[in-house]
Amino acid sequence: MKMIFTIIVCKLIRLVAKVFGKGSSFPGQVALKLCPDILSRIKMPKYIIAVTGSNGKTSTVEMIAHILLKNGKKVAWNKEGSNQIEGVTTLVLSNSSLFGKVKSDILLIESDERFAKYTFKYITPTHYVITNLYRDQLTRNGHPEWVYDAISQSIHPETKLILNADDPLVSLFGYGKKDVIWFGADKLSTDTESFDSVYNDGAYCPHCKSPMNYTTHHYNHIGHYECPTCGYKRHSTDYTVTSVDLDRGEAVINGKYHISLALKSLYNIYNILAAFTVASIVGIGGDEIAADMSNYVLKNGRVITFELGKRKGTLLTSKHENSISYDQSIRVAVADKRGCDVMFIVDAVSRKYFTSDVSWLWDIDFEMLNNQNIHNIVLAGKYCNDLAVRFSYTDIPKDKITIIEDINKAVDYLENDRNEYIYVITCFSDKYKFISRIKGE
Repeated sequence: MKMIFTIIVCKLIRLVAKVFGKGSSFPGQVALKLCPDILSRIKMPKYIIAVTGSNGKTSTVEMIAHILLKNGKKVAWNKEGSNQIEGVTTLVLSNSSLFGKVKSDILLIESDERFAKYTFKYITPTHYVITNLYRDQLTRNGHPEWVYDAISQSIHPETKLILNADDPLVSLFGYGKKDVIWFGADKLSTDTESFDSVYNDGAYCPHCKSPMNYTTHHYNHIGHYECPTCGYKRHSTDYTVTSVDLDRGEAVINGKYHISLALKSLYNIYNILAAFTVASIVGIGGDEIAADMSNYVLKNGRVITFELGKRKGTLLTSKHENSISYDQSIRVAVADKRGCDVMFIVDAVSRKYFTSDVSWLWDIDFEMLNNQNIHNIVLAGKYCNDLAVRFSYTDIPKDKITIIEDINKAVDYLENDRNEYIYVITCFSDKYKFISRIKGE
């Protein structure tokens, strides 16, 4: 009776909360107060697929859900992105019968990497995707190895791991294990032989801490590596990006599945590959997956095309306090051979931790913007001068850079008669300060 009562209360609160457009976590919070072990009492479906990592969780989960739903699977997933235990509890109970049985074929869970150990205390995923581990939100997550330790506490022995073989720290989860599914990329035309980013989190072997050797870098510390001291190295892959043409906007998986890219980003291709891997595991054919993913535009608001006056542009939502997220957005703009303007908005450093720490700006590879494809750069928001100091240490010509603290005035500056495409790069919170001024497509 306690379980039934808790499910009813959660469903009712969820119903009321939806009217006000919020409440993805609060119903679960109440349910956990009423019955702390409620998740252990629920009868789960055959597949419980979890996704965690520093970046790409929400996009990867959305892609997985899209493919599965297109192919007739009934999927319960936290589409609102509420990825801590309260939000996951809301998801599970909202999709359960009154007698505690999840009514979907597949339960697809995005989990915050730091709090996964709480989410999966009572839920045992059948499959667990770990996308990547980057330095991210220093005030919250400290260091990637600290996050690694937090995630390791969420892994059950019977769970099948699905790991990014090109990330040396993620690969450590599978060290010495036989029943692991690996995804990654072959050497690509976009690779570099030497490391060319601001910092290198792959400089040392995560297993023995000795210097690591790389034969190719896809981006940052993601690539093909081997430790000459202990022999720790990149694992061969089961699902593989075999070629990429970012100019044409095409990726090929396993040598035969061609996917047209709505967003021409190698980082996005890794999300697609993770989704391809999961969909394949649950029985969807490669041709069907490729068709479903070709030119797929994310619905989660991470990428938005827009019009500003007579100009067109793309808003790329990056994570503040996450330099690799910014690096990948910058790469998209730099690769645009049409030529473009770029605006950075840093108005609120963190949504939760109000430390005003801007040290992460120094980890972003702004040097990439010293490129003929980049015409004008606008720095906006409360921390525009901190951005300007960081830019002063690059070789980018000063006459390309305009500093306007007021976001509305910065948008007015961009809304002129020039024809260049615009890329706006900012975070989840600050993007709405720009979206209010544009016409979405």
